[in-house]
Amino acid sequence: MNNNPPQLNIDISLSYSQFNLVINQAIPLTGITGIFGHSASGKSTLLRAISGLEKSVFGNISLGKIKLVCTEQKVYLKPEARHVGLVFQNSRLFDHLTVLGNLEYAVKRCKNNQLFIDDIIELTKLKTLLNNHINELSGGQQQRVALARAILAEPNLLLLDEPLSALDQQSKTQLLTMMLAIQKQLNLPILYVSHSLDELQQVCDNLLVMAQGKVKEFGNIHQVIHNLNHQLGDDLIAQQTSLSLPITKLCDGYGLTTLTLQDKQKIYLEYDASFKDKINNGELRCFILASDVSVTLTEPTNSSIVNHLCGTINAIKQNNNKVLLTVNCGEQNFYVAISAFSQQKLALIVQQQIYLQFKASAVRTFIH
Repeated sequence: MNNNPPQLNIDISLSYSQFNLVINQAIPLTGITGIFGHSASGKSTLLRAISGLEKSVFGNISLGKIKLVCTEQKVYLKPEARHVGLVFQNSRLFDHLTVLGNLEYAVKRCKNNQLFIDDIIELTKLKTLLNNHINELSGGQQQRVALARAILAEPNLLLLDEPLSALDQQSKTQLLTMMLAIQKQLNLPILYVSHSLDELQQVCDNLLVMAQGKVKEFGNIHQVIHNLNHQLGDDLIAQQTSLSLPITKLCDGYGLTTLTLQDKQKIYLEYDASFKDKINNGELRCFILASDVSVTLTEPTNSSIVNHLCGTINAIKQNNNKVLLTVNCGEQNFYVAISAFSQQKLALIVQQQIYLQFKASAVRTFIH
């Protein structure tokens, strides 16, 4: 028996006057997959190709066992036949209809409805807005309506193209939390394009990185971010440690949340009430910029800095006057950016035991 999840298989190419897209990638149809890269790297074009809005595609795209595109067999399903939902940066709702009217439009177009409109209204928190017209809504509210409308079409795959980019921080946080809830409750695979690595790190299981129309990296979200740390000369991300760690204490009475590594070493970060909604299987997503971590050869004592981790240097990578250390603490790699001067001063070498220290405020989530 094959227990592997179904996949979105993409093997396509397309050309414009100054841009070529060449993708050969299989993406598991589970969880949320982020798509990340510089502007004009091909992210939105890839979504358009999958959804059927890009006509000049050559090659093959299959969604599970369904062929969406097969040039050789002259298969090119129309967008409405692909069972793929798409939410854009601007909501593209019907201004002449109320919120309820927009949702009912999606229900009427869906054959063999399995979802109940009231359940989706509850999931997207739209109950108090149903009689409002679209121009009466905030940007965040409009995106919630667009999300609900896309879901009510009951797609087999949901594509999100920069849906949070025009929103304020509070609206972004609410929609990210809602996105996770929707994916879990409906078991709906999602491809999520964003320029914000912080957003993607918070919700994605896998990350696909694009550059100049090609796939640069693909895999587990944390591992891909760590791989990007080593892309010298590329300012795509700030070097960082990306983490999913179990919470052992949500709030310790001093405004700190406690996370635990496999070897029982503790990490403390500033508590936020929204953590209750952001816990995923008892774990919290967070990241620490490599520039926020310092190194000492002896265990720190009598320090106001609350985080001290003992670890072993696995790798030292120098680029001009900067050095990136990879340090293993409790089966977790941490990344530390120091000067070449500091590395020479401390005589740091691979396999050396050292201590890392960083403030609680250096442990960040999307909302921090």
